[in-house]
Amino acid sequence: MRRITPSSPEPLFDAATTRQIERRAQNLLPAHALMDRAGLAVARLATALYPHARTVWIACGPGNNGGDGLRAAAHLAQWQRTGQAGSQVHLTHAMGTTPDPALLPEDARYALACAMAAGVRLQADPPEQADLVIDAMLGIGARNAPGGTMGHWLDRITQGTSPVLAVDVPSGLNADTGTWSGPALPADLPPRHTLSLLTLKPGLFTASGRDACGEVWFDDLDSPPSLSETPSAWLSPASPAPATRLHSSHKGSQGDVLVIGGQHVGLTGAGMTGAAVLAARAALHAGAGRVYLALLGDPIAWDPACPELMLRTPERILQEGQPESSTVVCGCGGGEVITPLLPEILHRSHRLVLDADALNAVAADTSLGARLRMRRQRGLITVITPHPLEAARLLGTDTASVMGNRLEAATILSRQLGAICVLKGSGTVMAAEGQTPHINASGNARLATAGTGDVLAGMLGASLRSDDAGSAFRQVCRAVARHGELADRWSAGTLTAARLIDRIGPSETRA
Repeated sequence: MRRITPSSPEPLFDAATTRQIERRAQNLLPAHALMDRAGLAVARLATALYPHARTVWIACGPGNNGGDGLRAAAHLAQWQRTGQAGSQVHLTHAMGTTPDPALLPEDARYALACAMAAGVRLQADPPEQADLVIDAMLGIGARNAPGGTMGHWLDRITQGTSPVLAVDVPSGLNADTGTWSGPALPADLPPRHTLSLLTLKPGLFTASGRDACGEVWFDDLDSPPSLSETPSAWLSPASPAPATRLHSSHKGSQGDVLVIGGQHVGLTGAGMTGAAVLAARAALHAGAGRVYLALLGDPIAWDPACPELMLRTPERILQEGQPESSTVVCGCGGGEVITPLLPEILHRSHRLVLDADALNAVAADTSLGARLRMRRQRGLITVITPHPLEAARLLGTDTASVMGNRLEAATILSRQLGAICVLKGSGTVMAAEGQTPHINASGNARLATAGTGDVLAGMLGASLRSDDAGSAFRQVCRAVARHGELADRWSAGTLTAARLIDRIGPSETRA
């Protein structure tokens, strides 16, 4: 058993593949061995996390997830009786105080018998207060929150003040998608832990997963997947190796980034110059050798906070032929003014990051979408960075549908548009055709502030330094991870986009 940290890649398996792994293990092991291992793992983790808990409430469902809880209850009761632990177990079951064994799955029936033999008695109601709640109601097969008695228990668990340990997945969380169908999660949640069994599931790390799960632990129950059981996604580590530079390198060898965006307030009455400036500053701090900033409308003469930026007009940039040799970051604060420039940018840019208003323009204009798709056939690299609403516009759907299955949405966008898709949000999803999707392990709610997406766009631009499509996806995943890691290491004060840029830091130098 180990705690999952954002320091190494982890394979993630959907519910169908997890079931396949479970069936294979059950065929190889003695009867009930997996449930024995799962119950013992839950009991051990509960005791390790809360060794001084006096009252433990275990809420069990009618299936094998409840069986895991029953086996854990038996262990905790035995340890309490022999003086190895002091917890008093309060056990409730979805089928009441006298479940009919004939209505339980075989493993759960066995687990109930073990609990009764250990002297645990089922009670109708949970205790008034518990030092720890073990949620063993619903497992990976559930797609919706429970109703009835278990629904009342889930309300109480979610709105209560007791720490929670969920068995495999929190009840109400879709293991594949991370969608939450339980009661609203309060901002001041008590400590939450999830022990994922057999496999790690993608839904634990994206959408509502990170809030619902809290700290994630993992036990493969000594039954690892076989080579034929492929992950549906990877958890992308948050600590990529730092970029290195040869002593003989110079600014021209570190790649050029060209940022086009930042609609001037005088054009339409809506000024968004800051978005492009943030992206350009981020690209420079992320290691780009030279950064050119082409603002839309009346440009600034220079950036006093970052005088290293080289200012150009969009017309001058296009005349000089720089899109072919630079990584272009387009759309940050572009407004409506960016649309007329997009056909040429889409045609000429060898490496292109499309963000914000550039994506909205593509969603609104089928001819721009066709030009974007044509880039893949020409071997050009494109990265799109939609948030859920922008993704919904590109897919012709709504935000709820995108959030209902973020992995699927990112994969479809990548395939339809021929681009690397970075679907932003809690557990940012990176998808590219021919690649297993990645879910970013880093980042937190401090990034929920204006401009941090522009910083990410600039960092992505700096990461794309060659026309090698094979390495582009890896570089994108590293840039996203680095962006989130900066927020994870934030020590004090409000995180703003401008302050975030100052933390990016230069690449390491190799002598």
